[in-house]
Order: sequence, then C-alpha cells, then structure tokens
Amino acid sequence: MKTPFRGLSAILFKEFITVLRDPLTLFFMMFPPLIEMIAFGYALDNDVKHMAMAILNEDRTVESRQFIDRFVNTETFRVVGEVQNVEQLASEIRKGRAYVGLQIPPHFTRDLRNGHGAQVQLLIDGSNSTTALQALNTALGVALTQSTEILMREGSRAAIPIEVRPQMLYNPTMRSPNFFVPGVIGVVLQIGTTFVTAMAVVREKERGTIEQLLVSPLSRWALMLGKLIPYLCLGMFMAILLFAIMRFVFFVPIAGSVTAMLISTVVYVFALLSLGLLIATKAENQMQALQMSMAFILPSVFFSGFIFPRETMPWIFYAIGAVMPTTYFIELMRGIILRGATFFEYWQSLAILSGMAVLLFCVCALRFRKKIG
Repeated sequence: MKTPFRGLSAILFKEFITVLRDPLTLFFMMFPPLIEMIAFGYALDNDVKHMAMAILNEDRTVESRQFIDRFVNTETFRVVGEVQNVEQLASEIRKGRAYVGLQIPPHFTRDLRNGHGAQVQLLIDGSNSTTALQALNTALGVALTQSTEILMREGSRAAIPIEVRPQMLYNPTMRSPNFFVPGVIGVVLQIGTTFVTAMAVVREKERGTIEQLLVSPLSRWALMLGKLIPYLCLGMFMAILLFAIMRFVFFVPIAGSVTAMLISTVVYVFALLSLGLLIATKAENQMQALQMSMAFILPSVFFSGFIFPRETMPWIFYAIGAVMPTTYFIELMRGIILRGATFFEYWQSLAILSGMAVLLFCVCALRFRKKIG
C-alpha cells in the first residue's frame, strides 16, 4: 500500500538545498522585510514635528520674539528663515520650503500694551490637509494660551489680547484628493514602468532572444536607448490618462503650467525606465526582477512624502527618501499642480530628478556587457 507522503523527506532535503544555494533570493526574502519593518515603524508618524515656518516680523520687539518662541517651544514648528515682505513669505510656501508663514504686524506690541487686540496673520499650505490642520490647531492653541495668561494677569479687557487670523492657501476646502492624487500618480507610474521594463528584458534573457541583439553592431548606448524609448512613449500615454482622471474624475485643479507638468513627467518616467533596465542587468530571472523592483517601490511609497511628511522621519530614512526619484516627482507635482509654482520655484527638484535620470541611464549602459548577467 502506497503512503500518501512517500518521498517527502527526500524532496524536502532537495528543496532546502536549492533554496540555500540561491543567496540572492534569500537576501531579498529576508533582508528587505526586516529593514522595512524597522524603517516604517520609525517613519510612519502622523504627529508632525518641526514643521518648517517662515517669519515676517515687522514689529521686531522683545514681545514679538517671545511670541515666536512660543511657536517653536511647541516642537510643532521650526523657524527656517525670516523674510522682508509678504510676497517673499508667500513665495517660501509656494517653493515648498515652508509649510507655514507667520506675519507679525508693526504695531503688535503697542496694541498688546494698550489693551487692544493684537492680530497676527498665519499663512498655511493647505495642500497637505494633515499638516495644515495640525498647524492651525497648534497656532490657535498658542494664541489662546498667551491670551489666557494676559487676561488672568491684567484682568478684564475690551478685546481678546492676541488673535490669529489663519489663511489656508492652495487648498482652502482641505480636500484630501488634492493632496493624495498627484502623489498617487508618481507611485502608479513607478509600479507600471519599473516592473514592465525589468520583466520584459529579463524575459528576453530567459528566452534567449536578446542574444540576437548582442551579436549585432549596435553600441550599448543605442541598445539601451532603443529598449527604453518605446516604453517611454507608453509611460507618457499612461501618465496623460492618469492626469485626465485626476482632473476630470477627482476634480483636482491644475494651478500651474501643464507643459511644466508634462516635462517633469517625461524626466521622471525616463529615470524609472532606466532603473528598470538596471534591475534587468542584474536579475537572473523574472522572480528576482520582481523582488528587486519591490525593494525600490516600498521605500518610495513611505519615504517620499507621499503619505507621511518627511520632516517627521529620522535622518537615515529622510536620506533614503532623498535618493528616490519619486520624492522629487511628488514635490514637483504638488508644487506645479497645487501651488502653481513657477520654474524658478521648482527648478531645483527638476534639476535633481534630471541628474538622477541621466546617472541611472549611464550606469545601466555601462553595466551592459556583451553578455548580460
């Protein structure tokens, strides 16, 4: 009589030997999940700390500086610079250098001492509803606390001592799709382009059809570029569809230049396709290509600022996000689409993304040999 599990020990022994002799698969099965568990545990924090704040202090007195210190002491804000006028204050927020702008008028201290209501203006970047609400609540709490202290010390007053007048910029209704959908486009494009390119080239390696190109007189640069351009066209077609869905299905307004948005997308897709080709030059099979692609995609989702503000992350995870193309694409999309940023306000992110695209393509072409793998 045959036993149902006859030969189980033999096949187990064989499979364990096979798995243990594949160090690359073992690495991608064990190492990324451990690192991502630790990283995400530290990085995923909705409690925003040290939010960048620009200051326009037209009063320049001890009282006004003490009022600013109260904001800093909450640990929700950190002063990143002082400006000279309201236009510069708005520009700092539009560039993405500050989430909040605090304007203290010239007669702040005089009104406070004379028993009149002292008013301050608070400009908030409303494109991120999470940080905007926390900034608003903390600022109102600071003003309420100081006003209560003054009332208890001086008795009755004709007006509230300090009044914060908030102005929500770029997303006054605090709609979540306005913040998340531009970031979703960056993540979806990464999944669609990096996966497809890496898998397509590895599939050719497995079938042996790429050998026909290896014996041709093509240079490695021409071969890599020829592999990339068709997928670049398909990626841009997909991006245009995603932008159309963003605009006409989720009703996200485009405040900036559509041309700048498309140019940034071309550079981003080129960088992602180069990354996919680079993965293909290393992967031996489609499973390895899938694992390597996932190793790049998950950190891009969590460390790019797509969901959680990067300012809340420890420096090591902030640095990881700084080398991800998705980080700069999301910054560009939110700057152009939501804040209507001009070229001089977003050029740094575009320059870094362009440098990444060129570097990835060059590394990919240089890694290519007369025999891949």
